[in-house]
Amino acid sequence: MEVSVYNIKGEDTGRKVVLNDAIFGIEPNDHAIYLDVKQYMANQRQGTHKSKERSEISGSTRKLGRQKGGGGARRGDINSPLLVGGARVFGPTPRDYSFKLNKKVKQLARKSALSQKAIDGAIVVVEDFNFEAPSTKAFVNVLNNLKVSDKKQLFVLPSSNKAVYLSARNLKGTQMAIASDINTYGIMNAEVLVVTESSLEVINNTLNKTKEA
Repeated sequence: MEVSVYNIKGEDTGRKVVLNDAIFGIEPNDHAIYLDVKQYMANQRQGTHKSKERSEISGSTRKLGRQKGGGGARRGDINSPLLVGGARVFGPTPRDYSFKLNKKVKQLARKSALSQKAIDGAIVVVEDFNFEAPSTKAFVNVLNNLKVSDKKQLFVLPSSNKAVYLSARNLKGTQMAIASDINTYGIMNAEVLVVTESSLEVINNTLNKTKEA
């Protein structure tokens, strides 16, 4: 698949880049995407929830009624979950929500997410750019020039760039990512991917690693 390369003024440079079919041209695997996004969101959970159960709350332990012959359920003290104002049972306890996912599934998920964006025509390739100093105003101009200011964007850079990162940090709907660290959630959460030319090479090298003998 060929994609036009734009500069930060939004002008077509006349050059085209070829997106690697092994990454941007596969049939998206929805289940792999689902699993990878699920794992990402599970890892975001703190899991510090805790409710007091019947042995932990303050309340009399006096048995309220006789064991047999009362005609009702066999509840004991006022902390019984059967009673109004009683304790909670089987409530949340602190736990770790993370789970393991195979490397190849995660790799397939990222390729599937990128392919889905390519199918949707939601990938914009721009020339490598830099700012001399952080400037949110200059970055907003870039978004307007590329006609993506009204969408959620994920800017993919080849390496860490402090000036560009600080320029975009305060903008709602704009996320930055380094090409070697892109994840499925970030790709799927964005409406459009803005990728620099150099980032494509990094993505190719990252997702096309050959298995060592």
